[in-house]
Amino acid sequence: MVTFRICFVCAGNICRSPMAEVILRHQASALGLAERLAVDSAGTAADVGFDIDRRARRALERRGYTPLGHRGRQFEPAWLSERDLVIAMEQSHLRWLESRAPKSAHTARVRLLLSYPTARARQGGSLDIPDPYFGDEAEFESCLDLVQTGCTALLGELRAELALS
Repeated sequence: MVTFRICFVCAGNICRSPMAEVILRHQASALGLAERLAVDSAGTAADVGFDIDRRARRALERRGYTPLGHRGRQFEPAWLSERDLVIAMEQSHLRWLESRAPKSAHTARVRLLLSYPTARARQGGSLDIPDPYFGDEAEFESCLDLVQTGCTALLGELRAELALS
């Protein structure tokens, strides 16, 4: 009974996009909407086959999330016609996706995660979620804060649509 297909996209598919995948699944499950969503993630320059970054895993686990088996994978432009939403973590990912989208087959809506109704979006702040890969644990925590905020806003917009399906 899956009604909505979402793919999160970052660069390597080992930090931000798998975090978003885990969080959105968790939030949807808490609302009883998990069976209505198919959620996955990929990268624009993926670390193919790699597990989620250990710092991202620890940040998720500290907040009670359970990151299950993950393997980094490259986003395939054909997926744009197979997904309802493709959610990018920053402007460069959005541009990458848009430049590879065959216009005739482009059925997915491509957006930035923080473009959903968040305080940042309302205040005109940056909608990019900075890559924490070269940072420390604090940067992973900050990244996770932004991803949680974005996922909450995204699910808030989808909730009525998913419940009615």
